[in-house]
Amino acid sequence: MKFLDKAPRFVFFTGKGGVGKTSIACAASIQLATTGKRVLLVSTDPASNVGQVFGISIGNHITAVTQVPNLSALEIDPQAAAQAYRDRIVGPVRGILPESVVKGIEEQLSGACTTEIAAFDEFTALLVDGTLTQDFDHIVFDTAPTGHTIRMLQLPGAWSGFLEDGKGDASCLGPLAGLEKQRTQYKAAVDALADPQKTRLVLVARAQAATLNEAARTHGELAGIGLSKQYLVINGVFPEAEAAGDPLAQAIYQREQEVLANLTDVLRNLPTDQIELKSFNLFGLVALKQLLTTQSITNEAPDRSVDAPKINAPSLSSLVDNIALEGHGLVMLMGKGGVGKTTLAAAVAVELATRGHEVHLTTSDPAAHLMETLRGTLDHLTVSRIDPHEVTEAYRAQVLASKGAKLDAAGRAVLEEDLRSPCTEEIAVFQAFSHVIREAGKKFVVMDTAPTGHTLLLLDATGAYHRDIVRQMGSTGRHFTTPMMQLQDPTQTKVLIVTLAETTPVLEAANLQADLRRAGIEPWAWVINNSVAAAKVSSPLLLQRAHNELREIDAVATRHAKRYALVPLLRDEPVGVTRLTQLAGNLS
Repeated sequence: MKFLDKAPRFVFFTGKGGVGKTSIACAASIQLATTGKRVLLVSTDPASNVGQVFGISIGNHITAVTQVPNLSALEIDPQAAAQAYRDRIVGPVRGILPESVVKGIEEQLSGACTTEIAAFDEFTALLVDGTLTQDFDHIVFDTAPTGHTIRMLQLPGAWSGFLEDGKGDASCLGPLAGLEKQRTQYKAAVDALADPQKTRLVLVARAQAATLNEAARTHGELAGIGLSKQYLVINGVFPEAEAAGDPLAQAIYQREQEVLANLTDVLRNLPTDQIELKSFNLFGLVALKQLLTTQSITNEAPDRSVDAPKINAPSLSSLVDNIALEGHGLVMLMGKGGVGKTTLAAAVAVELATRGHEVHLTTSDPAAHLMETLRGTLDHLTVSRIDPHEVTEAYRAQVLASKGAKLDAAGRAVLEEDLRSPCTEEIAVFQAFSHVIREAGKKFVVMDTAPTGHTLLLLDATGAYHRDIVRQMGSTGRHFTTPMMQLQDPTQTKVLIVTLAETTPVLEAANLQADLRRAGIEPWAWVINNSVAAAKVSSPLLLQRAHNELREIDAVATRHAKRYALVPLLRDEPVGVTRLTQLAGNLS
């Protein structure tokens, strides 16, 4: 494997959830250890399952993996680190500042940026303090810091003063409030990350446009701040030998090969490895040793006698039956990137319009080809697309013109960095969506690519649109509904969480559900997309993967969701009315 050739001391794996970062990081650590190198595997993934993969308990202390000589592991608990980090910042002001202000600070520190910076705070010592890692030749990290986090850590001074003076809106800069004293240590850590002699970044993706687009974006973001030594691993590529005789398998193979043939120049120029899709779950030493090889281990090969699982799960159409009863309302599809939110939003919209309801489908997905396919093809359906780049630039300009007008150069630099954060785009897109939401009183509005629960809480806690309306209207007796109130009202809004029948996507969806609940928004249903178990397959590899999905489907059905639907993996890309109707479950 190219990404392990002459590996430097630090190797980071990064990529979307569900692409296989943890499995590859574990397999890479085993391979390095078997060459006689002393290896420490470190996970900063909030949904870490490194211990499960090896079948041992690891936790937040260096633990020897006894099955593999020379290998140790460490699981940094990002949530615990974030809580300790919040306590350090909020503790001194609790009881001194008004409770409403304290709650606002806590909310600033509740999102993904705080978790990531707190985790970075934890593993900075592994990059800088040689006494902690002097016994190891290689340190392999499962989950790297994002470019946004590293850029924030590179900012010039004035964080504390900028925040204390209240010059910026609450957003992703809140986590920086307690970092000034550690500036020297952070600079050393960032310098180590940017040194190709010390650090290698491995972008992990699948042979799918969404995850490869994410890899290209991450590459540009990290290269732009000096982390240029990057490799690409395309995981789970469907093997040609398994494609024969199964129409679905053949379609998957051809679809992936087309994507791989059209890689962007940015990715094509990176040193690249491809790892074939395996039939088995990547748990245990035997499976991990096989991941990075092309050799089969007999007892782990696909079982050609396996029958298709018998599964009886609700279809997407059955969910639409209940949605349609109201006659109008807002339907929001949420979930991590790459799970198929846009396609499912279109399927729900088509199904409702086919039944005669007036429907407005709106999306902020940059891939507008699906919307172009739908435009004008169905009565009762209107389609709009919000350009995230355009609305975000307009929002940035607005904030810089107002908040930034009186700032000095250092303060403006901090504000501009804050406005490059992921939260900024979510807030800007949500503002644009808010103009569409009001239509839901008379028709169905189906919304794709919605903001996260953390962003919604920030909007509610700091934004003053909601609170200004409440203050202005509260004493008049007039009826009013803000966008936030509408989202929290289950009679007006139905949130559908989209996931895949795989361990990491289900864990991430569960975290999203908890985040939404904190914002007072109760998810109405889950949709498990691209399920092999729900499809008709004959390929031994796909049959085995179908059986592997059953545990995650059961977890959604019995633990996570009040109601759910299972959507099969389809032979053809679900584009156009006919195929979207098939996706919804009305056609065979």
